[in-house]
Amino acid sequence: MTVANWSTLDTRLGPFTAVVADGAVIASGWTASLDELLPQVHPTLRPVALEPGDLGPVADAIVRYHDGDLSAIDAVPVRQRSGEFLEHAWEVLRSVPAGAPVTYTEYAAKTGRPAAVRAAASACARNAAALFVPCHRVIGTDGTLRGFRWGVTVKRQLLDHESR
Repeated sequence: MTVANWSTLDTRLGPFTAVVADGAVIASGWTASLDELLPQVHPTLRPVALEPGDLGPVADAIVRYHDGDLSAIDAVPVRQRSGEFLEHAWEVLRSVPAGAPVTYTEYAAKTGRPAAVRAAASACARNAAALFVPCHRVIGTDGTLRGFRWGVTVKRQLLDHESR
């Protein structure tokens, strides 16, 4: 892996940090701490060096999304690695539209493995590229908000933002 750039932007939900390598997001979330992001990156994708800098189109997409352009994040490249199911599940998450959250059961079905509800939940928990792989759009069958690495309050704010 090459050198990756990172930047923390102020958003209405608090600081949001993204790590970008070769134009693709490898880690992101509502934190100002790289130490909270980097452990989630697969070892084969971890950069040899990190430099603060302008993230170009990624930073623009973050700002536009938080300003109300919910589709701004859709075309941003993301790079994550794991087993075949998790990689497929992350791609499926990218197809869940803003404003239309799905339950963990529905998400498992969308992956093609309707009985794999726990595996689908694991895909959300192991997602290193929050926002760009919108795991916040997966909720409990009864409509309750389940765990979210960046806090259930942030998850609620994201879902509210997307339902306007």
